[in-house]
Amino acid sequence: MQIQVTINDTPFTATIEDTTAGQELLARLPITFSMEELHGNEKYCYTGDSFGGEMYVPDTIEAGDLMVFGSDCLVLFYETFANDGWSYARVGKIDDPSGLAEACGAGTATVTFSSLD
Repeated sequence: MQIQVTINDTPFTATIEDTTAGQELLARLPITFSMEELHGNEKYCYTGDSFGGEMYVPDTIEAGDLMVFGSDCLVLFYETFANDGWSYARVGKIDDPSGLAEACGAGTATVTFSSLD
């Protein structure tokens, strides 16, 4: 299912996967988070609500990947890099990550997940 992800007023579409974590995000729409910067490649926030789902260790994290770390840390990656063994539950992916890093900016980003109109 496709949704809209608005990052600091820049809209993107994302495809949410048919995973437990993906379905749980869909059930919470619309929702806005203030996402913090980490490592120059991702934005994250602790949602306060647990996500379920099978954890896996991807070899490569791709720009646009949307995942859950631990049980309640939603992560949006805006750069592609080799994963160093971290486990995630898959939520979905930004369909076209062109301009994603610029939209995320260097500091905290306001990110809204909503249905497509």
